Order: sequence, then C-alpha cells, then structure tokens
Amino acid sequence: MGGFFQRQLAVYVEYHRDPRNTAMHVVGILLLFTGAVLPLTLVRLPLFGFDVSLAVILALPVLIYWLLLDVALGIGILAVSIVLFSIATSIAAHVSIATMWAIFAALVVLGLAAQTIGHKVFEGREASLFTFPSHLLLGPMFVMAKLFIALGFRRDLAAILAPLPTNSLSTR
Repeated sequence: MGGFFQRQLAVYVEYHRDPRNTAMHVVGILLLFTGAVLPLTLVRLPLFGFDVSLAVILALPVLIYWLLLDVALGIGILAVSIVLFSIATSIAAHVSIATMWAIFAALVVLGLAAQTIGHKVFEGREASLFTFPSHLLLGPMFVMAKLFIALGFRRDLAAILAPLPTNSLSTR
C-alpha cells in the first residue's frame, strides 16, 4: 500500500505543517489512545487459550491496517501501543473504578484539547478530520513517520512531511 499511503499522507500533511501542531499531535494522540483503551483493559476475554483484554481485541484491526499501510511504521506503532496498553492496564489495576473513569475523562479531554490547540493556534485552520474522517487513522502514522525521519530513517517520507520554509507563502 506504499503509494496509497504516501498519497494519503500528502493530503494529511497539508493540515499539519507547523512543527508545534505536530508536537501537540504527539501529546494528543498518546493521551487519546491511552484514554480510549483504559476502560477496555478491565474487560478480559479468552482468545486462543489466552486471557486478552478487550482493548487489545478491538485495537487489532487498526494495528493490522497500520502494518498494511507501512510495515516499518506499523511495527513502530505496535511497539508504542504495547507500552500504552501496559500503562493503561497498570492504571486500571491500581485505582478504583471511579478514579479510572476520572483518569479516562482527563486523558480524553487533554488529548482533544492538545489537538484543537495545535490546529486552531498553530495551524490557524480546522482539523483535517472534519473534511477527511479517515485522517483519524493517519495521525499515528504521521507522528511515527516524523519520529522515523528525525532518527534518520525513511528519507522517502521526508520530502512529503517537510515543514514549509519560513519565508514561503502558506495557504494558512
């Protein structure tokens, strides 16, 4: 899906040119993912002889989709997801149900706030999600691609994700 993914990413990046917005997306995506899976870690189901949380079961199709879009980035997201699943599971295991729901609400509100601030303040435009709902699934790929590029990998994506020069005319 390389060509498809790169075309999708090229559209996505037009709404995410400002590095401060990218930073807000890193924070927002991590908070939203952790918040979303937090209550789902409490529900355990048997799967192929293992006790698996509903969070993992529901995330599997999306994780597979990300792997299909780009194997290397998908593996990176899978690794981060395992860490976030572990954090959510640990939180849920050590707090009361009421506290878990309060943490869930705080993570979701803070995650959405980070994304909104990134778009409104730093990009000066609405989030791409309202025009392209599929961008909900591209955010983590975008963030992972930025990380890979910063680490010196994925030069093939660097040109697509490059920030606008400071002296260029922007569409903002």
